[in-house]
Amino acid sequence: MTASYPAGIAQRDRFVLDRRGPRPDHDPLRHQGWIIDEEPDATGQLARVATIFLTGRECPWRCVMCDLWRHTIPGDTPPGALAAQVRQALLEMRSAPGGVPAHVKLYNAGSFFDPRAVPESDCEDLADALSGISRVIVESHPSLVGPRVDRWQRALRTTALEVAMGLETAHPDALARLHKRMTVDDFTRAAAALAERGIRLRVFLLVHPPFIPTAEQDAWLERSVDVAFACGASAVSLIPTRTGNGALEALAGEGLFAEPRLAHLERACILALTRARGYVFADAWDLDRFSDCEACAQARRARLVQMNHSQQLAPPVACGDCGGSAH
Repeated sequence: MTASYPAGIAQRDRFVLDRRGPRPDHDPLRHQGWIIDEEPDATGQLARVATIFLTGRECPWRCVMCDLWRHTIPGDTPPGALAAQVRQALLEMRSAPGGVPAHVKLYNAGSFFDPRAVPESDCEDLADALSGISRVIVESHPSLVGPRVDRWQRALRTTALEVAMGLETAHPDALARLHKRMTVDDFTRAAAALAERGIRLRVFLLVHPPFIPTAEQDAWLERSVDVAFACGASAVSLIPTRTGNGALEALAGEGLFAEPRLAHLERACILALTRARGYVFADAWDLDRFSDCEACAQARRARLVQMNHSQQLAPPVACGDCGGSAH
């Protein structure tokens, strides 16, 4: 199997699909878990936020960096499945300390406004399941921001809708080669459409995406942060680019990608905070894989969480074992 990254759409689809491992089996009637975190709300106060990991159809885009297909089913999401999953998750949360948070993220490992991932017939039922929630955050590809957004916004009634979209990077060539099949202009238009509807925007940016030389990563991260906030983002989430989907390993073998280290995520957070016109959140999930020193890994994770909560720079973590300090 050749590892050379192709130029055509169909060939890139094949490149990604051919390097996948087996898809785990998932019950389409069961969610895949939930977590409760804290992040600043619109007033700057820390608020509890629940994330429900839903089971549904895979996203039709084959982005070269994505491994979310592992959490999906091969066919369309059955009608009624998502509302049942949300109700079960919220029922479980009622027994947790603090109960159900006022803010809920629905992450279905795809695009929420894809009618094959979230059936049109589920609109009212799913909105009813979320009754009483003050804000719901969903994720979508920019190309799907359109009439379905209006329907969901109406169905949610008093529940505010926030949409998260992946810009990934403002580097035009790298964005094109990520196979997301959009441009920065496409993203900007979708962001404007959300703003016209009064919908808050959250933007995902990759830390050390492929196709950008190491020496240029910081500069393009800064440009990407600027673009995100210029598009009206209320928050930017920094996601370290992870291997594990096969395609990125192939690109690494060609010298087109290197998985970031914990220091890279720390530096990206600092760079973003210094340019922020809204909130900046560093993804703190599974950080051990990016750490080169077990002795300071937890302290450095705590530092990132502190910056997520305070939105202020925190002192670096000195470490006697690795002889260095965080950025």
